[in-house]
Amino acid sequence: MAGVEAQAMVGGVGVQGSRSRKTNTNKQKCLVFASRGISRQERHFLMDLRELLPHHKAESKLDEKKRLAEVIPELCYLRGCNTTIFFENRKRKDFYMWISQVPEGPSVKFLVQNLHTMDELKMPGNCLKGSRPILSFDKAFSEKPELQVLRALLTQTFGTPKNHPNSKPFIDHVFCFYYVNGRIAFRNYQIVEEKDKQTKQVDRSLLEIGPRFTMQPIRILNGTFDGQTVWKNEDFVSPNAMRSQAKAKAARYVEKKRAIRKRTAFVEGDGAAPELSAVDKVFR
Repeated sequence: MAGVEAQAMVGGVGVQGSRSRKTNTNKQKCLVFASRGISRQERHFLMDLRELLPHHKAESKLDEKKRLAEVIPELCYLRGCNTTIFFENRKRKDFYMWISQVPEGPSVKFLVQNLHTMDELKMPGNCLKGSRPILSFDKAFSEKPELQVLRALLTQTFGTPKNHPNSKPFIDHVFCFYYVNGRIAFRNYQIVEEKDKQTKQVDRSLLEIGPRFTMQPIRILNGTFDGQTVWKNEDFVSPNAMRSQAKAKAARYVEKKRAIRKRTAFVEGDGAAPELSAVDKVFR
């Protein structure tokens, strides 16, 4: 029942019939864009992600950072998109990712870590541009209710619909999502097929393409970038708190070293108190 409730919460994607084709055409689109202020590496990662999603729609960088619940649904409506992936950079250090369905929701906020683009990895794998991927989730996504919601949302966002106008009728790569230590690791692999000339058997193997990144879920909202918090990660520690803890720890270490140097100088006599004169002894 938990899986049915998660699927009902995320909802479904409608299929629009095409007048020029006999087969139904799923015209689902995903708006993929970012806020202003992202770094060079994050910009290249955004371009890599757009190349992997044939059903994406691009948008220029967004200046607005407070009224996301008002601006982003309007942009999705103008672009004809029913899902969105939005990246924002805070203090030019912290990289966050929003995944949401428009306009009903839900929305999920992630902290992106361990980011590596295709140019950085230089993996031997390759895939056809515009091909549809296979989505692979480990068994942890079937055990917890919040992970079932994330699985349904990731499936509708990263999965290229069948018979999409911008997709190719090939499946030659796999999107893998692994849940490890409270984080979701993303990997992209090429499906390599080698046929044995003697036995006529086809051996399949995987070659990594890239990019690589991990997502730490923060919270799930029942609306589009706002609404009631359905689930919150209690183990999440914000990067600001982590930096404050590291700074306080460094300050304690510096103070400890300063005390050691002061004590050493006093024992050796360099920092010993001077002897009092006769006048100082009288007028204490």
